[in-house]
Amino acid sequence: MLRHLTLVSCTALLALAPLAHAADAGPVGIVADPCPPPVVMPDSVRTLLSDLFMEPRTLAPADIQRLTQSAEFSAFNAAGRGLGLQQDWANRCRFRAANAQVLASGQRPELVFMGDSITENWLLGDPSLFNTNYVNRGIGGQTTPQMLLRFRADVVALQPRAVHLMAATNDIAGNTGPATLQDVKDNLMAMVELARAHDIDVLLASVPPAAAFDWRPGLDPRPVIAELNTWLRDYAATKQLVYVDYFAVLADANGALRSDYGNDGVHPNRVGYAEMRRVLDSSIAALQP
Repeated sequence: MLRHLTLVSCTALLALAPLAHAADAGPVGIVADPCPPPVVMPDSVRTLLSDLFMEPRTLAPADIQRLTQSAEFSAFNAAGRGLGLQQDWANRCRFRAANAQVLASGQRPELVFMGDSITENWLLGDPSLFNTNYVNRGIGGQTTPQMLLRFRADVVALQPRAVHLMAATNDIAGNTGPATLQDVKDNLMAMVELARAHDIDVLLASVPPAAAFDWRPGLDPRPVIAELNTWLRDYAATKQLVYVDYFAVLADANGALRSDYGNDGVHPNRVGYAEMRRVLDSSIAALQP
């Protein structure tokens, strides 16, 4: 289960583990500032995650022990949960301070990346991509309803030229409970409609390949990924969106993530992100001037 680590935590650990009640963990009701101070990743944790999940390698049990036995990672992981899913289900606090800084700068980002761990981990896999023009708003473990709840604050309020939307891996895994495929489509369409209503162009990404989720034993996600990607491609064409087909370059002949492009079967490594960067660059070029 712990092999699927995101930049903040593994998907299973954060999204599926039972959470303690947080009755005394923070403010109650309508308040001026509901959020704890932002959590900063220690350099030692960044180095550990990069070594385990960004450098192409085959993970071994000793690698997982390095992670689970790291006191700094455990502390960072716990702090990153903030008030907990029970009080901040969509993790709207996560980027509140960072968004305030963007707004205070008066600079409109060119592109905001909305997504889950595959988006979030891009900060480790290709840090040169992100700057004042390209803003990352990925949160590991998240599903489309969670992204929809924070879409206005984390995307629309920043007034970017475009949004890069890549989602649904965790919906397929059932991280926030069962849902129909139409539910997922509705959430994706709602985010697209919010963006378009505010003159934000949309780069609509495919669901990346995966043949299994270790935190959901026995689930084969490939048929649903294929069905959803067919819909995403058709929907993008109908709405004149730019469809970003990462699946085509990341998948092997069996619909799994290529082993040289990811260490854990779900999340790309540095080589995988380099391939994604190539696809992204051509997709950005396809946006209307």
